Amino acid sequence: MDKNNIIGFGLLLVLLVVWTQFNKPTPEQLEEQKRFRDSIELANSAETLNQEVATKKESQPKLVETMDSAQLATYQGSFGAFAPAAVGKEEFYTIENNELKITLSNKGGRITNVLVKGYDKIATDTAGEESKVPLFLLEDEKNVFEYQLPVTNNASGYIGSQQLTFQAEKSGNKITFKAPTTAGGYFEQSYELSAEGYGVDYKIGGQGLGQVLDRSQSSIKLNWVNYLDKLEKNSKYERNYTSVYYKEVDETPSYCSCTSDDEEDVDGARLAWVSHSNQFFNTTLIPQTPFTSGVLETQVLDEGKDDLKLVKSKLNIPLENVTGNGYAMQMYLGPNEYTRLKAYDNDLEELIPFGRSIFGTINRWLIRPLFNFLSGFIGSKGLVILLLTFLVKLALYPFMYKMLHSQSKMAALKPQMAKMKEKFGDDQQKQQMETMKMYQEYGVSPLGGCLPMVLQMPIWFALYRFFPASIEFRQASFLWATDLSSFDVAFWLPFEIPFYGQHVSLFTILWAVTTVIYTFYNTKHMDMTANPMMKNIQYMMPVMFLFFFNNFAAGLTCYLLFSNLFNIAQTVITKNYLIDHKKIEAELAANKKKPKKKGGFRAKIEEAMKAQQEAAAAAQKGKKKK
Repeated sequence: MDKNNIIGFGLLLVLLVVWTQFNKPTPEQLEEQKRFRDSIELANSAETLNQEVATKKESQPKLVETMDSAQLATYQGSFGAFAPAAVGKEEFYTIENNELKITLSNKGGRITNVLVKGYDKIATDTAGEESKVPLFLLEDEKNVFEYQLPVTNNASGYIGSQQLTFQAEKSGNKITFKAPTTAGGYFEQSYELSAEGYGVDYKIGGQGLGQVLDRSQSSIKLNWVNYLDKLEKNSKYERNYTSVYYKEVDETPSYCSCTSDDEEDVDGARLAWVSHSNQFFNTTLIPQTPFTSGVLETQVLDEGKDDLKLVKSKLNIPLENVTGNGYAMQMYLGPNEYTRLKAYDNDLEELIPFGRSIFGTINRWLIRPLFNFLSGFIGSKGLVILLLTFLVKLALYPFMYKMLHSQSKMAALKPQMAKMKEKFGDDQQKQQMETMKMYQEYGVSPLGGCLPMVLQMPIWFALYRFFPASIEFRQASFLWATDLSSFDVAFWLPFEIPFYGQHVSLFTILWAVTTVIYTFYNTKHMDMTANPMMKNIQYMMPVMFLFFFNNFAAGLTCYLLFSNLFNIAQTVITKNYLIDHKKIEAELAANKKKPKKKGGFRAKIEEAMKAQQEAAAAAQKGKKKK
């Protein structure tokens, strides 16, 4: 081993030692990792503890608070006719099926959390280690689900139902909450969980409410405030697919902005449903009689916050329905599964962000059915992507062949192009004009290779929305990727790079490398000396897109990698085995002998270039005279 090798290995050893020390966790990071592991253990034990507590409380007799006349008079000043429900002990109850476990409180008669079975939430510690914890919806203590009851003879004009303590009656998977009034009636909320699935039949109403509610009011207001939790590994990406979605009667669904604070006042518009939706899960209210109007709002929270977004819905419910036979609704509390949502037959599946334009149509009616069909035979989502890529490439191969055939024609003209450039030297305008003449003479189109790219673009843009919107890819692993709906991680960097992130996506790196290889092989026979910048751009683009795709769904970058591999294989096989280059040379020679028609678009280009060349020559003569 010579001296240079010894020095090189010594430097590598020094770098390794420095790197190890640089990445060594600090005491604060070690403590943070310990707290993270403790929180995981606590989350895993929380469900068992809640179940034990709920079972114990449900076995106890219901407590009914009693008041003497003095206490009743005191509470009537603040709670009006609902003074009997002003006090009481908070108790929790559960209803459950194979898909959901819902915990409710008699304080406000509302849902306090929903355990979605069969799905997990990904938690990542400071070292980048991933763990799965139970996934809950509506679990934030800051949430509000409150009816503003217009009570007569009350200073504030209304009573918030979340201030009231309801008496609970449970039978099977149905639970009813009643808030008694001084008139002997009550305000009631009932929940009945379906035997299977994610649907809950929900109804509000009561008895004797006509005596205590202000009949001059036309509606009861529902104030629904929801702090949406971070449920996905890529919270930055999840943020862009989270918002309030809603549907006006006889209109297509709409939504508040997903990327900035937004408010939609749908005054006077009847609403068929309102949904607070994360990237892959939603909580939706579907009234039997439409809401009469509403104000919907989304607030984007800082990335450092524990919650993802704050969403609010203020909805108006016809008072006559509540005081009459009651106001019936359905709740959907679960995943954004296309088939389940479409079964409601009210465009609820539109809250899945496949896109609204032609790309959304491609996703819903072409890519999604094809993917589901293939998934029926293949269990691995990654292999389905591979087969999907193959089918797309197979369908586009006739256009790919035409592109490669056109490139082979241009490659055959390379010797003539070289002679022409040698003849005209540095006169670029003359070269361009003569190049156009040569293309026309031999019947070659420089744009002949663009069609396959143009045809693939709608599919690329559709897949750009398909992978991060389809719950089927959520936490689906393939090779080193643990979640095809989020970015894949080859390794974590000890620092964050602006616009890139702190992780390195291996699918993105491989896509960039194969893009460079494909570009090199595809253009090595093409003459780009007339426009060298175009050649440089083709090599720069993959590097630039590293910053864009590094944080994108692994399903898309995996598709793009497979697409490049198929492109390379198709190009090599077609150019070397399927295209007859001698036949192409004969075809070019025959085209040269054919009489050419003047006029048309090419002639106009030649005239414009000739005029430009003459103007440049005149300008050059003017400079020499000076």
